[in-house]
Amino acid sequence: MNGLLAALQTESLKAYRSKILWVTILIFSFIAMMMGLLVFFASHPELVKNSAVLRAKATIIGQADWPAYFGLLHLVVAMIGMIGFGFVASWVFGREYSDHTIKDLLALPVTRVMIVTAKFIIVAIWSILLSIILFILGLITGLAVNIENWSGETAMHAFYIFSVTSVLTIFISTPVAFFASWGRGYLLPIGYIILTMIITQFIIAGIPGLTPYIPWAVPAIYCGAAGPESSNLGIASYIIFGLTIILGLIGTLTWWRYADQT
Repeated sequence: MNGLLAALQTESLKAYRSKILWVTILIFSFIAMMMGLLVFFASHPELVKNSAVLRAKATIIGQADWPAYFGLLHLVVAMIGMIGFGFVASWVFGREYSDHTIKDLLALPVTRVMIVTAKFIIVAIWSILLSIILFILGLITGLAVNIENWSGETAMHAFYIFSVTSVLTIFISTPVAFFASWGRGYLLPIGYIILTMIITQFIIAGIPGLTPYIPWAVPAIYCGAAGPESSNLGIASYIIFGLTIILGLIGTLTWWRYADQT
């Protein structure tokens, strides 16, 4: 336990003192505010009548009310969150190789299992923080632009769906940690994130019946962002989803435990 606490303290300090933490916070804050503006433009189309780009963006929302806005929040945390949380995992695990600090880290009197566990905990906390910022600032922005049809019951239900979607998206990022470790940097995990996003979007758009069996699509399916054609999550979907998470965890632990890190 002392080893885990020491590793957590080390990883926490590295994250807190890095610019990447604050950059990700700013990006998610910006996304939340832009979502509110999109809803505002959707409810006031006369303000963007001279901008084809803004009109096209505003039409994505559909009806400019709170249920539609919460649906947009769910879509963002399922899709953009996969990129954001994946980037966090790639940075936490890949920076040791890019900054050439892996030898110094392994010289600490802490087991490699504890180091990996601490890194996963930091990734989870960091990602949860970004999710909370996204929802709270999205809520504040929505209230500021006076979106219609507010309901406390709707907001609580939306927050529940948002929370579960966020957790699912965070869990599915575990393979990113393995590719960051195996690739010894950022390039391979970023490539993995891009590839999974492309595959997921292709399956959702072209073969919706196959979508429930794509693990990276499970968060989008759960929150309804994948469309009605792909809204069925069965036991097979959860098994594939869970196996992907477990493989990411075991692969990362095994690599750090047995691979030559010199």
